[in-house]
Amino acid sequence: MLSVVIPVYNEEATLPALFDRLYPALDALDVRYEIIFINDGSVDQSTSLLASQFHARPDVTRVILFNGNFGQHRAILAGFAHARGERIVTLDADLQNPPEDIHLLLAEMDKGHDYVGTIRRSRHDSLWRHVASRMMNRLRERITRIHMTDQGCMMRAYSRRIIDTINQCNELNTFIPALAYQFAQNPVETVVGHEQRHAGESKYSLYSLIRLNFDLVTGFSVVPLQMFSLLGTLISFGSAILVVYLLLRRLIVGPEAAGLFTLFAISFLLIGVALFGIGLLGEYVGRIYQEVRQRPRYLIAGILEHKEDAS
Repeated sequence: MLSVVIPVYNEEATLPALFDRLYPALDALDVRYEIIFINDGSVDQSTSLLASQFHARPDVTRVILFNGNFGQHRAILAGFAHARGERIVTLDADLQNPPEDIHLLLAEMDKGHDYVGTIRRSRHDSLWRHVASRMMNRLRERITRIHMTDQGCMMRAYSRRIIDTINQCNELNTFIPALAYQFAQNPVETVVGHEQRHAGESKYSLYSLIRLNFDLVTGFSVVPLQMFSLLGTLISFGSAILVVYLLLRRLIVGPEAAGLFTLFAISFLLIGVALFGIGLLGEYVGRIYQEVRQRPRYLIAGILEHKEDAS
């Protein structure tokens, strides 16, 4: 009835606490459930801890072992491909979203919603994460028309229909919550708790967050290319007017040596805009290049699951 998908990457410090809270929370729901851990190439003791937990609760635990580090979103896609529940909940292993709140998502699905997003209550993140998240939310809404109040919260619930549709997509890089939002017929958001990270450090650096948002924007809209085309048209028109003005000024007033630095400044501005446009175009070309190679999203080294489940 319920599948809980949890990507794991170097979380040896948080896994024991996660086990202690997650299983009692799911047992209290009084529904059939399975927990799918995806070990995303951890180099610490996460693998052995997951194996021990599998042997402790083989009836409801499955562990997918990646042959390397492929990233959080690809780990979730692997969990989706192996999930058997009618409802699928994603959860981070860092315990920032309390597993005791899973019942809130299921309650919304009981009302007929096929996709439940979440909003973190009293976020315990740094100031720059708050500011960056708010800015990217506004940019995303304007460009993609995908409305998510809190795109950074991993705790979400999906219906079986949405998961089956996502599994049919063959994109190498995609932002799963946004993709699910497009497929949803009756989405909703609910407020969940947010705690300080139990232990360890966040795996998302500033660069990773920027890359994630680039993938989100370029993967769901061509508006950036259209905006840059419009900007290029305006700059070309303005440059033409400037050239005519400088030509007339030279004929009427004469040459002006002091204007040389102004021309340099204008040239550098136009060069900067051109380089930005080349980089933006490169993002789209890069996505095409990754797709046409048709390389696998991930490689699975092994799966720990109960024999009856495997059959």
